[in-house]
Amino acid sequence: MKAKILEVFDSIQGEGLYAGAKQVFVRFFECNMHCSWCDTPHSIGDGKREFVEREIHDVFADIQKYWPGCHSVSLTGGEPLLQADFIRELLPLMKKNKMTSYLETNGVLPDELGKVIEDIDIVSMDIKLPSSTECQSYWKEHEAFLKIAKQREVFVKNVISSKTDKADIIKSINLVAGIDPNILFILQPNYFEMKNGVINKCLEFQSECVKKLNNVRILPQIHKQMKLR
Repeated sequence: MKAKILEVFDSIQGEGLYAGAKQVFVRFFECNMHCSWCDTPHSIGDGKREFVEREIHDVFADIQKYWPGCHSVSLTGGEPLLQADFIRELLPLMKKNKMTSYLETNGVLPDELGKVIEDIDIVSMDIKLPSSTECQSYWKEHEAFLKIAKQREVFVKNVISSKTDKADIIKSINLVAGIDPNILFILQPNYFEMKNGVINKCLEFQSECVKKLNNVRILPQIHKQMKLR
């Protein structure tokens, strides 16, 4: 079986609960969304469509090369769950070699998550706020996705842009609180608008979040600040 792979490399995780941890990154090509603030447009087909179709054992050989000293293997994109069948076959190889799996996902493909959840260790799930992404809403998909992801360690991220609407944050809060108010809820300021008032927006939204959620943090993308990929 083959998958569309953009690159395999090692770096530090720049977002969320494990920011700063060294990881192997497997970047899958293509996405089913086109967020206005996407920071990896090359991975979703903007501009040149450059990827390589690679076999599982070939990809795993690269993972092994970069693995020493790493905390986990990040399956990222693009949207990795578009290639869930490939991931389902890759995960047992990782588990056999005691590698922690870390799925970075837009959180809108619950059926695909169901194919791989048994062998996933950590789920980093975006909640795609329509006012931020300038795409359609995915509330039902997010709810179904989070209910499945909750079988494993999971946290959610909300990218806050200058256009993010408070009503979207309230919906996101209610969605997570209705499933488990202890799930880590991250407000992530859009890196490209750090001087555009998004920090103050995050602080305002955090005050709303803590009314119903028990673990709320404002965390920027540290890899961008450090000029790392």
